[in-house]
Amino acid sequence: MTIQFNAKTREKQGSSASRRLRRAGNVPAIVYGTSAPVQIEVDHNEIFHALRNEAFHSSVLSMILDGTAQSVILKDTQWHPYKQQVLHLDFQRVDATHKIHVKVPLHFVNADIAPGVKLEGGMVSHPLTELDLECLPGDLPEFIEVDLKDLKSGSSIHVSALTLPKGVKALTHGEDPVVATILAVRGSDDAEETPAA
Repeated sequence: MTIQFNAKTREKQGSSASRRLRRAGNVPAIVYGTSAPVQIEVDHNEIFHALRNEAFHSSVLSMILDGTAQSVILKDTQWHPYKQQVLHLDFQRVDATHKIHVKVPLHFVNADIAPGVKLEGGMVSHPLTELDLECLPGDLPEFIEVDLKDLKSGSSIHVSALTLPKGVKALTHGEDPVVATILAVRGSDDAEETPAA
């Protein structure tokens, strides 16, 4: 499924022009990568609803800029400190032949049947909720599934144990971080007690 949104080239730049743009119901944005950066504007309502879709943050998007489609990924979103208002967006153009770095959400499944939860009354902890991936745009998954069905109390799943699609590499900077673990919540298991520093 291709996610599409509309954009227009922005003629006027600067903070006062951006304020006028926001008052008119639009959001200033920039598109960079592969060629010169382009200042654009998007409709606030359209982009606000698009941002509520998890896949919008981790998919190759089709941006219709002045009637022409371009492939981009969302790189950054700035929100108002307390209003439900998008202030600025950064998009990066993607080339089908060049690898991209994208944060993709983790979907945890079968927590309710994991032995550590069902039999031992443990509680699942998610130190990571997203994973930084490197791949070609065509190989980008919307999410990575983490199956907890065999996890016992006190056990963990590391990034190295995840099944990644072909052509997709996890960027962990030489480490093997924990993705999920089951903490014991019944009894006084010394292994789960962490002394105060």
